[in-house]
Amino acid sequence: MMLLGVTLLVVSYVVATRGISPEIEVNCTPNYAFPPIGEQASPSLLDDLKVDLVTVEGRRMLNISWAVNVDASIEHLTGTRLNLDHDEYHCGYNPLLAKANLTGLKQVWFHYLVPASPGFNMIQVANLPLPPMSGAYAYKFVTISIPRLRKLRTVNSTPADPVETPATDPGKSNPVDVRTLAAIFGGVVGVMALTCCVLIYKGCGRNFAASLGFTKLPTTPVVPVSVLLVYPAENAAFQEAVVALAEFLQWHGGCRVSVDMWQQGKIAELGPMRWLAEQAKSADRVIIICPQPNHCPLSNGFLGYSIPASASDLYPLVLNMVAGHAKSPSELVKFWAVQLGKHQDERPSSQAVELRACKSFCLMKDLDKLCKSLHNQKQDSKKACGLKPRPVIAYSKNATVKLRDAIGHLVRHRPSDTEEVEPLNIVITSN
Repeated sequence: MMLLGVTLLVVSYVVATRGISPEIEVNCTPNYAFPPIGEQASPSLLDDLKVDLVTVEGRRMLNISWAVNVDASIEHLTGTRLNLDHDEYHCGYNPLLAKANLTGLKQVWFHYLVPASPGFNMIQVANLPLPPMSGAYAYKFVTISIPRLRKLRTVNSTPADPVETPATDPGKSNPVDVRTLAAIFGGVVGVMALTCCVLIYKGCGRNFAASLGFTKLPTTPVVPVSVLLVYPAENAAFQEAVVALAEFLQWHGGCRVSVDMWQQGKIAELGPMRWLAEQAKSADRVIIICPQPNHCPLSNGFLGYSIPASASDLYPLVLNMVAGHAKSPSELVKFWAVQLGKHQDERPSSQAVELRACKSFCLMKDLDKLCKSLHNQKQDSKKACGLKPRPVIAYSKNATVKLRDAIGHLVRHRPSDTEEVEPLNIVITSN
């Protein structure tokens, strides 16, 4: 939950071998705009990132700690970006680290406290400005699962003072006994009425209950949908939009997303083909991002996301997987195609042949439809008898800002059909 109007100031004291340097103040404020990009130079990546669950004045908080390298690139450091599940912060340093006395240090640790939210949390942190397109993935991330607190009932163990009960005449009725009997009688009548309703529902079926306006609600929380995200190797703007979509589905869409940029170590261990096969088998849905109609890299480095080497391998593999299931509708229904932005040429010929039989969505127009369809398919595959529960998908307008801006940048920098497009020449890196 974002704390509006409240700025937390955290002071980090740096201990050197020759004493204590002047204190460096960290000021973190909510910021949902795109972070700045260092077109010419940028600071080195974070050295380390830790997240701990702590209790401060009776409230559970996440203590986010990050280490900044003290090297020659520190003169380019202007701040640090914190991306949480529902909030994004820009942290500035006062004074700038380049002007602080950090002699003899190899790294500097800073800390920031945010309210803890129960459930799965992903925290991503990066130094600003972000590196240009040819740089490595700028963010370090840590995941933490926070259990929900159980409310305990407190019982007053102080013995009550004895109360004298006046003697009553046996021939007169006791008003207390009359009220007690009335309460018991009312409770019995209520239980009998409830039992009758249950018997009527079981005997007449769900059509009778539906005719009375009843809707069966889910008895358990919505289970996250397992989603595998596969995309082609395009350009920096396209990569930014892919990352924004993955983060939106993970944090706000009720999904558990698997994407190559978050599992580089696993891909290196298993290889792209085996990793893709295992992820596709376990996923509830495989979302394939369609390539842009006019394939063109961006010459300016306004975005800070590089393209993993695995992207160029996984996309043709998943197309072959779709083609292999072309004659099996029960298997093909798992694969969905998503277009980022409204293409200038939306004829079927602009889409890969393998994807024409897949269910398609266009963002941002079909974002709500995509989220609801993901959870409707999950409920349809596991629903029991009775009325179909409606999945609850709720996200704020702020949750879509990053995705909407990323797709907007992609559409604005997409070349028109009449423009000449130079051959794509992207340097693909892997972590």
